[in-house]
Amino acid sequence: MSSEEKLLSEQEQLDAARGRFISEIAKNIHLYDLPPSIGRLYGTVFFSKDPMTLDEMSEEMGMSKTSMSTGIRSLVEADMVERVWEKGVRKDLYKTEEDWYKSFSTVFIKRWRNATETNLEAIGETEEMLNALKERADHDEVIDEVNIDLEKLHRARKYYEWLNEVIALFETGEIFEIVPKKE
Repeated sequence: MSSEEKLLSEQEQLDAARGRFISEIAKNIHLYDLPPSIGRLYGTVFFSKDPMTLDEMSEEMGMSKTSMSTGIRSLVEADMVERVWEKGVRKDLYKTEEDWYKSFSTVFIKRWRNATETNLEAIGETEEMLNALKERADHDEVIDEVNIDLEKLHRARKYYEWLNEVIALFETGEIFEIVPKKE
């Protein structure tokens, strides 16, 4: 086997190894509320030696520049990719965010804060409805059920208050004092 053939073989093995990781990222990126194509884009930027332009991403992935722009925007919003500057380069360059904890925290906070606030709002509205029903109800069995439901909502409220405290640990970074980052 010639040196050139060996290089080609090794390059194919490198591409296969990278492809393995990219496939898993694409499969699991839904946890960040992103589609598999954006996971593949992330993997492509992740393994690039240098920051990439949208044109380079488009060429590498065989997708439109518009798709790359939309995908990169989503990755930037999730703190998974960042725009970088290089002297003499006029086009926007992107590289993966090196702090994976930051991207997880951003997505975790955004998703859970929204869900927690929405659910606490629903609990409050439901409690108002049940308390109003309790005031005007004539039947003991309905009043008993309302009281049971109010107790369930009380426990649910306590859970969401706890969850808000967990979210705050991520927002302040205190979570990393409890569970340190692995370096």
